[in-house]
Amino acid sequence: MPIPQDVTGEEIDSDVRQQLQSLPKTLAEDVARNLVMVARLIDEEPEQAYGYSRVALRLASRVAAVREAAGFAAYANEKYGEALAEFRAARRMTGSIELWPLMADCERGLGRPEKALDMAGAPEVHKLDKAGQVEMRLVAAGARRDMGQLDAAIVTLQSPELASNSVQPWTARLRYAYADALLAAGRESEAREWFAKAVEADKDGSTDASDRLAELDGVEFVDALDESDDRSSDEGEHEDGEAAEATEAAEEAENAEIAEDGHHGESEDEKDEGAEG
Repeated sequence: MPIPQDVTGEEIDSDVRQQLQSLPKTLAEDVARNLVMVARLIDEEPEQAYGYSRVALRLASRVAAVREAAGFAAYANEKYGEALAEFRAARRMTGSIELWPLMADCERGLGRPEKALDMAGAPEVHKLDKAGQVEMRLVAAGARRDMGQLDAAIVTLQSPELASNSVQPWTARLRYAYADALLAAGRESEAREWFAKAVEADKDGSTDASDRLAELDGVEFVDALDESDDRSSDEGEHEDGEAAEATEAAEEAENAEIAEDGHHGESEDEKDEGAEG
């Protein structure tokens, strides 16, 4: 797959670069450039990111960072079985527990919420940092909802992190998930309160909490472009109407002129007849 010339491979972080040192220099550069493309495209063009991840995987399948990148790309494309396999491989290589919540979410994606819940209660969760534990809580709540256990999902999300007034990287998503679960359970007023709190914490727009809040408040957004198109359409119809009226008026004037000419012609004939008499 083509890679822009401005991508050198130097953009990767030091940890990944260190892992690639086990490869020949030219091969390491090729792998690094493909990994940079995965990172660049995974949010906006996940299918292309997946393609670059497969190239990197073909070149260096024994590098943990490559397996992890392949897992993220597969996950972004909802290829959960493939993502789970790559995450497991990366974990075996590094011994890291960081991917545990993502692995559990892959189980959800594969239609195995019970397995995700088992993972949420495993000893590995206690080894996660605070961000990882919050992520695991979100996955567990999602699994509860998959199983139709709305009340249990709500209880799962109730935590010190949810109650805290401090804003952390996970705060907006946690509040959003809680609000969404409340709304699904028919607790609309509480849901509105928590969507509003999610908006307060969502500085980078990682959720659509503002849209959900507006929807609950009955606010409708009008697309300015569509409004402009409608106005142009109305103006066009108005102009067409004016043109039709002008044409009709011209035709009436022409008919009137013809009729008048005919009347004058008859008068002249009558005069001629009178003179002959």
